[in-house]
Amino acid sequence: MKPVENQEAALNGKSLLSSLNKSSSHIWKSRLSWRIAAVVFLTILTVQVAILTLTIRQEETKLLSDIKEVARSAIAPVIENNVGFLQSPISDNKARNIITTTIVNGITVYSMDYLLLGHYGEPSTISITNEDSLAKTYRSGDGASYEVIFRPDDLRRSYIIVARLNSEKVSNLVINYVIETITIMLLLSLFVTTVLMIALGHWLLEPILFMRDNLILAQQNPENPKIPKSPFNASDEIGSAITMAQSLIKQNAENMQQVRSAAEDKIHKLAYFDQLTGLPNRILFTQKLTEQAFTSDNKSNKEFAVVTLDLDHFKDINDSMGHSVGDAILRGVAKRLRSNLPEDAVVARVDADEFAVTMPLNSDLKTARDVGAKVAKIINGEHFKVYNESFQIRTSIGVATYPKDGTDPNTVLKHADIALNRAKEEGRDRIREYSEDFDRAVQQRFQLLRDLRDALENEDLTIFYQPQFDLKSGKIIGAEALIRWWKKDNSKEGGAFISPAEFIPIAEQSGLIVPIGEWVLKEACTTAKTWHEQGKNIRIAVNVSGAQFYQSDLVAYTAKTLKETGVKPELLELEVTESIFMDDISIAVETLNKLHKLGVELAIDDFGTGYSSLSYLRQFNIDRLKIDQSFIRNALNNADDAAITRTIISLGHSLNLQVIAEGVETKDHEKFLIEHGCDEVQGFRYSKAVPKEEFQKFVDDYSGNLDSFNS
Repeated sequence: MKPVENQEAALNGKSLLSSLNKSSSHIWKSRLSWRIAAVVFLTILTVQVAILTLTIRQEETKLLSDIKEVARSAIAPVIENNVGFLQSPISDNKARNIITTTIVNGITVYSMDYLLLGHYGEPSTISITNEDSLAKTYRSGDGASYEVIFRPDDLRRSYIIVARLNSEKVSNLVINYVIETITIMLLLSLFVTTVLMIALGHWLLEPILFMRDNLILAQQNPENPKIPKSPFNASDEIGSAITMAQSLIKQNAENMQQVRSAAEDKIHKLAYFDQLTGLPNRILFTQKLTEQAFTSDNKSNKEFAVVTLDLDHFKDINDSMGHSVGDAILRGVAKRLRSNLPEDAVVARVDADEFAVTMPLNSDLKTARDVGAKVAKIINGEHFKVYNESFQIRTSIGVATYPKDGTDPNTVLKHADIALNRAKEEGRDRIREYSEDFDRAVQQRFQLLRDLRDALENEDLTIFYQPQFDLKSGKIIGAEALIRWWKKDNSKEGGAFISPAEFIPIAEQSGLIVPIGEWVLKEACTTAKTWHEQGKNIRIAVNVSGAQFYQSDLVAYTAKTLKETGVKPELLELEVTESIFMDDISIAVETLNKLHKLGVELAIDDFGTGYSSLSYLRQFNIDRLKIDQSFIRNALNNADDAAITRTIISLGHSLNLQVIAEGVETKDHEKFLIEHGCDEVQGFRYSKAVPKEEFQKFVDDYSGNLDSFNS
């Protein structure tokens, strides 16, 4: 062999030895290796123990056969052939000599006819009586004695001899045999197990452990696993499996990186962009606003406008035409704003139908109002065409200017929102610039809300009652419960009444209307129960707001209140407005049906001012239609209002409903309603809403004749 080849062989040998040593060290650190080693070791040991169990008996038999041969060799030579009939062929001296010098402890001699001829030493347990007895052997319980039978063929003499032998050494020899065998088995098992484990480790376990380490690295850093190159031959099964596993790990890392990148992009879009229009959302708009305010380009006293806009009556389009049409309009508004405003303008969708725009002021658009006017022109200019339908969209706009209306961008945006709310409050379809007065108005509203909460907790609210009359009989048949708030102060009068028109909208927007409505319901039921006990069967009508109708369990609370107060259900009437039914007609029908089952009466308040309740009217379990006072007030001098009033009365009667008109102020109003068959009335002609005590006095003093009231 050449020197180079010798060096390569040496290197390969060292490499193999190093690999084996490394493999061996890794093997014994693996729990799997220990399990396999234990199974292999125990399997080999079990097989050997089974073999030992079979060979112990053979070894014992061999040892007993050996001492039997020793005994035969000692006894056979001393047997004499020429002795008399029925005489023992062994002399006493020879027998004693055998017993004292050999393992033979006793000798019993029989003739061929099974006759006892002589006995020497220890007596034997075996007795010979027939031929069947010749096959017997006997071993004492402690193993110290072993009795065998020598036949004439064994002795080559015409005698049968039973020899009692000392077999104590046999047990010890068997024990030594077992110990030696077990020692050899353990050493052999350990050797075979070790060799097998080294071989398995090199060809199987080491690759598996290497693959496991790869998987651990992939688990710790799945997107960028630092896995070493496989040292195993890729042409065999294990090596190819490792190669495939590493390939899958790398593919998984690449996929995860792609998924993470896509997810981050998706999350970014979800977090910062509106999914419907693709415009930035409020979060990103605020960030852009901040960037625009604090970038170096804007530090030289530059101003920019912040515009917020809301699409007027957009909810009506959604409710009447469907959300698909509404979504199409929103996308159209976004596209129109983005394409018609300058590149440096940021356009965002910040709420359902609310958009925001910010852009630097320049020579063409010098003020925030100019920007607002441009935005209004963009939206109001052309109709939006969706599914062959044309929609004229109007918008309410609020504008503020940075830094005039605030040095903090978030504050400027808030001020633009305040201006937008003022535009909507003033009738919509207009532009309002932010004014500090608006902010003060908002603060006043918040203060009023806080005071209203205190008034509810301190029981400063009260209920006034306005009587309702039957037009045919003139009797007082009901009363509408109207909430009043006497707000205490430090004035000479001690306080002043806050108009319901001022605090009810605030209560509805804040959700405070729900506990207020529940309090009114309970107070009204308690009053109705008191009047009934006094002999006055007067129905009390209680207004139910939309928030109370949907946000509270109105049915359960009404049932609970009826039970607690003990009032008859027919003495309670719940008035709901048409607008409530527009939110969710199915829930409205279900709720009205449940209330109807309680036995309370139901009325639709302000009937005729809604949008589509007529088409659903036949589905409702109601008892009464209430004509809005705006129709009654103008019925005498406005033909349209008079026609609407007549139509509502006719519609109600065709559905077997009672019709009540509110806002009756004059005798002529009353006469008009009587002529057209209206059933019930209430209004200032008869009485304004009064406290409970005054109402009771009014009822007691009433003559029962409507003509007693002045025109």
